[in-house]
Amino acid sequence: MNQQLQNLQTAAGATFAPIYEDIHVPVSFGNDDAALAAATDGVALADRTHWGRILVTGADRIRYLHNQSTNNFQTLQPGQTCDTVFVTSTARTIDLATAYITPDSVLLLISPNRRHKIITWLDRYIFPADKVELQDITDTTATFSLIGPQATHLLTQLNLQPPPPNSHQEINHQGTTIRLASGSGLAIQGYTLITHIENAPSLWQTLTTAGATPLGENLWEQLRIQQGRPVPDKELTEDYNPLEAGLWHTISFEKGCYIGQETIARLNTYKGVKVQLWGVNLPGPVTPGTPITLGEEKIGTITSYTPTPTGHFALAYIRTKAGGVGLQVRIGDMDGETVEVPFLTRGYQ
Repeated sequence: MNQQLQNLQTAAGATFAPIYEDIHVPVSFGNDDAALAAATDGVALADRTHWGRILVTGADRIRYLHNQSTNNFQTLQPGQTCDTVFVTSTARTIDLATAYITPDSVLLLISPNRRHKIITWLDRYIFPADKVELQDITDTTATFSLIGPQATHLLTQLNLQPPPPNSHQEINHQGTTIRLASGSGLAIQGYTLITHIENAPSLWQTLTTAGATPLGENLWEQLRIQQGRPVPDKELTEDYNPLEAGLWHTISFEKGCYIGQETIARLNTYKGVKVQLWGVNLPGPVTPGTPITLGEEKIGTITSYTPTPTGHFALAYIRTKAGGVGLQVRIGDMDGETVEVPFLTRGYQ
């Protein structure tokens, strides 16, 4: 991590902790109530520099990525973005990534604990005749996300033109080159900014001075659970496919063959999605892995849990035939109710 950036964050009240391996991130700025209010009604600033960034170049990059993941890259133009899922040959999920298309490359934003796995996975499918090159630029770049309904206003204050939905642009602000993209990484209005690591401290300072409230990793985790964004090792595992994970918006059913395509197409055609990801309102805390029952029958499993200012909330895979929104379920010795979450999309209930 950039030491100057860490010093700025420490001065702002940040405490750091490892989230995996030896990656330390600001888990809290001691302002969770204010940061949550900012994400809801104002604008919060999350440091996502620990997320992976893989640059894909070469004349065959679009065709190659089109064949390696679920979305339709061949319809995208420079300046557009999309979410896409990397899956195994049996359509089990590896990661949910965001792709930024430029005139001469594709930049992939990867989950923090999938950086090495994805680049190894992609490299495996590059054949000698393929004009494709992969470069891990995680250590030389930084990523920040503005989250909240006032994010557009903040950019306008800084004389930055907010990009339209599903798009991004390279801009120069006070001598700093920034890739400014729509989308906060959650189903909350916002923008994501990617820049060289050396520019990270000045950009962080600019955004906080303009009024963005720093938001730590603990609160990001709370928001992503409440929003329903699935993550690797919790909702995205070899036990589930992207249809079950509620990632229908990342899948093209019209594109040609890609890894896992046959399984996904069959599940869609025959409505074979046996479980689906839902939110669950709870009266108390619960441990991920706890079974969910309906009567005497097990119908699902808790995958993530977070306390919230108003109660307790979890994500869970629940059998499709058991029902959807409003289902009254039992989790241990507690009653819970399934609810929809805004990040997810479904082909059918």
